[in-house]
Amino acid sequence: MTVTRRTFIRALGLAGGAGAAYEAMATIGLAPRAGDDPAWAPPARDARAAGRRVLVLGAGPAGLAAAHELGKVGYDVSVVEARTRPGGRVWSVRAGTEETDLNGETQRCTFAPGHFFNLGATRIPQSHVTLDYCRELGVEIQPFGNQNANTVVNYTDAGALAGTSVTYRAAKADTFGYVSELLHKATARGALDDVLTAADKEALSEFLVSLGDLSSDGRYLGSPRRGYAREPGGGTDAGTPTVPYPMSSVIRSGLGRNFAFDYEYDQATMMFTPVGGMDRIHHALAERIGADRIRYGTAVTGLHNTPDGVTVDVVPVAGGPVERLTADEVVCTLPPHLVTRLDTNLPAAVLAAQRAAKPSSSGKLGIEYTRRWWETDERIYGGASNTDRDIAQIMFPYDHFHADRGVVVGYYSSGARQRAFESLTHRQRLAKALDEGAAIHGEKYRSDIASSFSGSWAVTRWSESAWASWEATSPEYRLLTQPAGRLWFAGDHLSHAIAWQHGAFTSARSTVSALHARVAGGA
Repeated sequence: MTVTRRTFIRALGLAGGAGAAYEAMATIGLAPRAGDDPAWAPPARDARAAGRRVLVLGAGPAGLAAAHELGKVGYDVSVVEARTRPGGRVWSVRAGTEETDLNGETQRCTFAPGHFFNLGATRIPQSHVTLDYCRELGVEIQPFGNQNANTVVNYTDAGALAGTSVTYRAAKADTFGYVSELLHKATARGALDDVLTAADKEALSEFLVSLGDLSSDGRYLGSPRRGYAREPGGGTDAGTPTVPYPMSSVIRSGLGRNFAFDYEYDQATMMFTPVGGMDRIHHALAERIGADRIRYGTAVTGLHNTPDGVTVDVVPVAGGPVERLTADEVVCTLPPHLVTRLDTNLPAAVLAAQRAAKPSSSGKLGIEYTRRWWETDERIYGGASNTDRDIAQIMFPYDHFHADRGVVVGYYSSGARQRAFESLTHRQRLAKALDEGAAIHGEKYRSDIASSFSGSWAVTRWSESAWASWEATSPEYRLLTQPAGRLWFAGDHLSHAIAWQHGAFTSARSTVSALHARVAGGA
């Protein structure tokens, strides 16, 4: 008998299971590893996929992308989703949204028509494949103001500036000004002579004068960059510049503690978001997949590999008997900590790996105002104010400019700050957010409120976490990028962009490539 690569892999699959066969294919370069997808090369439509049934668990970004891409190849795909909507943690709250959290409280959103806020994902970096899906699906996008010089920082532990609202432009002007002055002085006094030549020092000095807007003798005396107490006008009206804070106050206050945020690769100032809500992407994906292929309101209770494929036990969320579904392959995009609660025959190592991805806390509050005071009173158009209070940040609307109302995100917090809100009722969350917000933007923050809606992912059914916290270098992570029999895993937690839709999409694409490579290889 002649032994070919195909017959060898088939024999290995019979002896050691599909996982062993796939691992052999990956080792000799016939299949990609599910977690390693540096470049997406979508599989072409393939007759070998025809009639092969793939069941996708979860209609979040990873599940919808997996179903969409598998359908293109020719697989018979269906999706099971416990919620009554697509998107998973991508959740746009608008009038009519109703949710009962795990604390037992039910909220119903009453925002004015056309107004909403994204309780989940809200911004898209230019480098993310999320924008590629927007293009493919015809989802209109608009700019998202991620940082704004007119928003403020306000820290309770800022020494002499504690509790003072300082515009970003003033905080940056003073911080960069004084740091530049100090480095300029150190250079002039020879403190850097062991590392800089005379030409280097001259070039650095020129740069620091520009960066810090220093005087001719290298001092920071204030700058128009800080803004004006009274704007310049016509004729001889030069306006009234604001006065810088003392150097020691600026240094001790830590006003610049959040400046690095908009230097991050995935937090560039120019970002984008879909017009009308982030969930537009996922409704468009669901439409491409086909309404007849997605079962909403259906929870998964069991997963079992069998000699012929996979069985999945499901039950209607509204009540009803358990139903057993069968498929040749299953792509599971459920949160890892929820997978461990299912009735499965998964190996102990796989279940332990699922437990290694630790749930995290995050949440938001949307406040609908009937007066856009941030525009009229403070000249703020988008962006966010930051604080060390539990609300963490206040995000201002990027849409409906100059309208009669708007929805402000009263907090977007995570970790310990968000846990301070999790056990509270919505009314208590709102009261706490208004107290902290008024300390930053004044008493007007409490006025002209029409409605509000809040959510915390830790107490949101079918999620119970905002994202997974773990390292992509861990052996547990690596294990879950491999198939467990005919069961595959995908999600932003199995990517190098955790908590981003980009991560969910790239993970799904990797899994699609790996799954089809194994099918095409005959394993």
